[in-house]
Amino acid sequence: MAKGLGKGINALFNNVDANEETVQNIAIKEIKPNPYQPRKIFDTKAINELRDSIKIHGVLQPIILRNAKKGYEIVVGERRFRAAKEAKLKEIPAVVRDLTEEEMMELSVIENLQREDLSPLEEAESYQFLMKKLSLTQAKLAERVGKSRPYIANFVRLLTLPEEVQVMLRDGSLSAGHGRVLLGLKLKKNIIPTAKKAVAQGLTVRQLEDVVNNLNDNVSRETIKPARVPIFIRESESQLRDKFGTAVSIKRRDKKGKIEIEFLSDDDLDRILEILDIQFDDE
Repeated sequence: MAKGLGKGINALFNNVDANEETVQNIAIKEIKPNPYQPRKIFDTKAINELRDSIKIHGVLQPIILRNAKKGYEIVVGERRFRAAKEAKLKEIPAVVRDLTEEEMMELSVIENLQREDLSPLEEAESYQFLMKKLSLTQAKLAERVGKSRPYIANFVRLLTLPEEVQVMLRDGSLSAGHGRVLLGLKLKKNIIPTAKKAVAQGLTVRQLEDVVNNLNDNVSRETIKPARVPIFIRESESQLRDKFGTAVSIKRRDKKGKIEIEFLSDDDLDRILEILDIQFDDE
C-alpha cells in the first residue's frame, strides 16, 4: 500500500526540473495509455488544438511515465500523448518515475481532479474505484484526495441514479447539484421524467429544487392531511438533502418533531452513518 502519498503529492505534479530529473525522449510506440485513467471522454476539438500547437512548438512539458512489463504506462499527460500521436511524432519527452500500482491509481484520479477535468459521473466512479481497489473508507479516501467526507459521499451517491440520468451527468446536460436534488425525490419513478424536464427547460439547481419539493409535497398530500410547512423547515430540508444526498423530511408538531433520512440499502445506511460520524465497534 502506498503510505504517506498525500504529503508529497504536489511534488509529483510540479513542472519537471531538468536538474533533478532526467527528461528522456521515449518512443511513442513503447507507451501505453493509463489503465486507471478516470477520464472516459476526451474532447476531440481540444486534442486537435493541442495537436496543431505541438506541430509548431513541440511538446513543451514532459509527460510522466512509469515502467511497465513491456514499455511504459502513462501516469500524467495522456492528452499530450494523444495529441503527439495525432501530430505524427515518433517520440515524446517524458520523465520515468518509480511508482507502485496504488500510487498510479491514486495519482491518475488526483491529477484529473486538480485540473477539474472529470464529469460528475467520472469523478464518482473514480472515488468508488479507489475505495474498492485500495480498501478505503469514504473518510480515509477524503483525507487522501483532500476533500470532505460528505463531498465524497454525495458524489458516490450519484451512481445510484438511473442509467438514463447518469448519461445526462456524463455528457454535462446535468450537474452534480442537479443529480443530488433528483435523489431527493420520494417517488423514484419521477427521477427520469424530472431529469428530462430539467434538461429540456434548462432548469437551475435551485429551480429543480422547487420542482422536487412540489412533487414531494404532492406525494405527502396523498397520504397525510395537508399542512402548511414553514419556509425555514423547507430550507432546512433542502440543506439536509444536499448534505446526505437522499430524501430528508422534517416533521414538526408543536415544539417537538423528528427528522427522517431515507436510505435504500445497507451500504447506503453505512454511507449516511459515516457522514454523521457514527461508528460501531465490531464484536
